[in-house]
Amino acid sequence: MKQDSTRNTSYTVDCEDYVHVVKFNPFDSGDSCSLIAYGGNNYVVVGTCRFQEENAEVEGMQYKTLRTFHHGIRVDAIAWSPETRLDAIPPQIRFCTAASDRKLRLFTSDLQDKNEFKTFDGHSDYINDLVFAPNEGQEIASVSDDHTCRVWDLEGNEKAHFVLRSPGMSVCWHPEEAFKLMVAEKNGTIRFYDLITQQAILSLECEQTPLMSADWCLKNTLKIGAVAGSDWLIWDITRSSYPQDKRPVHVDRARLFRWSRVNENLFATTGYPGKTTTQLLVHHLGHPQPILTGTAAVGSGLTWHRTLPLCAVGGDHKIFFWVTEM
Repeated sequence: MKQDSTRNTSYTVDCEDYVHVVKFNPFDSGDSCSLIAYGGNNYVVVGTCRFQEENAEVEGMQYKTLRTFHHGIRVDAIAWSPETRLDAIPPQIRFCTAASDRKLRLFTSDLQDKNEFKTFDGHSDYINDLVFAPNEGQEIASVSDDHTCRVWDLEGNEKAHFVLRSPGMSVCWHPEEAFKLMVAEKNGTIRFYDLITQQAILSLECEQTPLMSADWCLKNTLKIGAVAGSDWLIWDITRSSYPQDKRPVHVDRARLFRWSRVNENLFATTGYPGKTTTQLLVHHLGHPQPILTGTAAVGSGLTWHRTLPLCAVGGDHKIFFWVTEM
């Protein structure tokens, strides 16, 4: 894998197709490599990455494809299960996808003979995001343009159903708050639902639209971030239902917001894919300006490494990786 200075990426991986979505496994899979999945027009590829930032024996980056899963339709979102283990015998890979046919697909593989998938039906419009229950991995939550958030078991049965007031854009499940679900709506409202009572317990307001993406900070459960319009916004949920901090960042509207998994002050945003490039910005709450600016040809997806200050974006036949400072 080469270091690519022309677009100021740290590393790139060549792919066979346009990459619509890319996702590092956020859970410990029992192996020194990081699992990464990316989705194209009709398949999902699962591979492993190692970086020189974590292992001195690696020169730059090592990438290896473990398996390509036939999907048959464009992949819009991917979520990893915490049950994925590379150190089990046999290994278990489990992830779920959302596709342009409004269905969820749950894949389970031992990377040998067992390759199963189940289809979950129920949403009546595009699914924008999905997430596994972070501790046991026995449930999946999804949000859709059909103004619902649904919680499913691994057989595809609907366990909970929340009616939203606008399209659901992001859904987050925090390992330290396993009985709460965070749902962000396009109308600028972020709500927390109690999964026991199935009631909304707290809401935050952007006061601007469209909200396109929101995230719950892994390192600090009180911090929520989002992008709406061309701004990023940050809340401390103990202080106010309105953002404590906001800044305009993307000229032509912001698309995605993701917190780093290693530092509660570090996050990344992307702009809308423009005519030729997408802008990736990495921000630190202690700095007035972005600490890293990257561009990717027509990029999509945004994901942070589990243990490094390193993020990835998909693009045209490539995945781009950027390493930043803590």
